[in-house]
Amino acid sequence: MEEFLRVGVITSTHGIKGEVKVYPTTDDAERFLALKEKEVLLDTGREMLPLVIENVRFFKNLVILKFQGIDNINDIEKYRGRDLLVTRENAVPLEEGEFFICDIIGSTVYEEDGSVFGTLRDVMETGANNVFVVETGDGREVLLPYIDDCIREVNVEEKRIVAYIMPGLTD
Repeated sequence: MEEFLRVGVITSTHGIKGEVKVYPTTDDAERFLALKEKEVLLDTGREMLPLVIENVRFFKNLVILKFQGIDNINDIEKYRGRDLLVTRENAVPLEEGEFFICDIIGSTVYEEDGSVFGTLRDVMETGANNVFVVETGDGREVLLPYIDDCIREVNVEEKRIVAYIMPGLTD
């Protein structure tokens, strides 16, 4: 399992007092409110720089963050395009049946009869439902919607997914 979870990417600065615009990579940007006064990690490319969120605001599809001790645009500007991460301890608690996408990437996807269908390579987040990107044994890419009719079981601990493969999907 991943030790750190990405919650956003710094897209640009906001004003001259050290605020940044962050594109959230979590499914609910409101979760940044729970991170206020908590530590996040900035991946500088060389090290993980611990920062404490001082203020959270929202603007369109972005989150505007102010970090404690960073009060000047020059102190944060160089981190444009860098990831913001949290430890699992600071991550939002998961509800029953929920999981972090990073924990299922690489899972083996099985058909309902127990035969191996492929490996989960990615999850595309769409407006209606997520879509699992599965690489089959012959190298083809198949898209499976994450809906009950298609994905029957997700077992994070065993990295095992059971799916109903609709007729014609693999032709």
